[in-house]
Amino acid sequence: MAKFEATENRTFKNIYICMKCTAKNRSATGMPGKCRKCGAKKFRVKSKKVKKA
Repeated sequence: MAKFEATENRTFKNIYICMKCTAKNRSATGMPGKCRKCGAKKFRVKSKKVKKA
């Protein structure tokens, strides 16, 4: 995960991944209406990968 809060917000906040074409969509107000690439309306939140030591 990101080390600093500002970096983490920039990397993960308001970024949604299209379930159809896996394009990244950034939205300032919650879920985007439709995908910028394919027009689909199904999204998921970008997942945070956890590093295991």
